[in-house]
Amino acid sequence: MNKYEAEFSNLVKAFRKRHMGKGPGKINTTFCKNWAICEMEGNLSPVEKFIAAADNGEQMLRAARTEMVKDMYKKNHPVEMEEFLGSTFVDLYVDIDIEKDFGMSVFVFSDNIQEKFS
Repeated sequence: MNKYEAEFSNLVKAFRKRHMGKGPGKINTTFCKNWAICEMEGNLSPVEKFIAAADNGEQMLRAARTEMVKDMYKKNHPVEMEEFLGSTFVDLYVDIDIEKDFGMSVFVFSDNIQEKFS
């Protein structure tokens, strides 16, 4: 992870903490073409871990986590990320493995950020 990818990771963590109350414990970002691929560990709060242990808890939590995160970025446009990269945010793809507490987010931007920052 180069210094630009590390700084992008910090922006993602701060954004999630500001809008969700908790950010991931660890983020590793890789720029690939116009994607910023973020691998995230330590996403779940203690309450979410408790919910996950209930019947259908993992399924319910996974659905809520993926949809809520996407909605959060729609409602709160990631201006800081766009300014940092000098590129327009286009889309976001999200998934999480509740059991492993490991998530992936793929941010899609309008420009080739890999070329720009490698």
